[in-house]
Amino acid sequence: MSLFELFAREKRELSNSDLARLMDLPESSCSDLLHTLHEQGYLIRTARSRRFYPTARLLAVAKEISASDPVYTVASEAAELLRDKTGETGLVGRVEGGVVKILAFTAGWHPLRYVQSVGDKLSLHVSALGKAALALGAPEEAARQLRLKPLKKLCAGTITDLALLEAQIEQTRKQGWILVENEGGDGLSALAVAGYVGGQPIALSVAGPTDRFRQNREPYLAALKEVQPLVFRPRNVRESVAA
Repeated sequence: MSLFELFAREKRELSNSDLARLMDLPESSCSDLLHTLHEQGYLIRTARSRRFYPTARLLAVAKEISASDPVYTVASEAAELLRDKTGETGLVGRVEGGVVKILAFTAGWHPLRYVQSVGDKLSLHVSALGKAALALGAPEEAARQLRLKPLKKLCAGTITDLALLEAQIEQTRKQGWILVENEGGDGLSALAVAGYVGGQPIALSVAGPTDRFRQNREPYLAALKEVQPLVFRPRNVRESVAA
């Protein structure tokens, strides 16, 4: 994978010696690697210089893999775990073009519970999922995403002031979680945390009636923090291992 990342960075044909030097490998080891990838059709060699460059085979394989996106499987299991630990509705989502797309949903056990469907899109400025995911990135990107859609007043507690929303996301960035109360609907609350799945920023949350959340905030937050490391991995595994 380091070899393909190197080609993506260099954007040019490279010789065995170039690749060995840039990846800090013995030329013999690099030659074996290049020979195997060339035989499998992942690399071609230029006719004159005999340098290497990737083919479209890697893209074709990646498309086949992404057609059955494992993120949805991970998300579904996470939503079920959250429901089992709290009894509340468990949700997983990600930010897409100024809204939050629901990737997984498991209904809570209580008669009075929050209901949503996979594929639904939520307003970003009132979503605990969305704000938790935005807190993973730069403040500038959070502000950009929040400006993509109108900041509509959905209920009495909805925040429509961009500066206040940015401050809320900054607080989330510092504490690592967010509680949203009565912003997307009267009497509705949600707790959320976020992390990376396959390099994508993804958020987990539990949602339900505000009164019940005020009584159970600490155990609900503890449940989220228990599930969080089971789902998320460091964004750059190689850097994490090196550290």
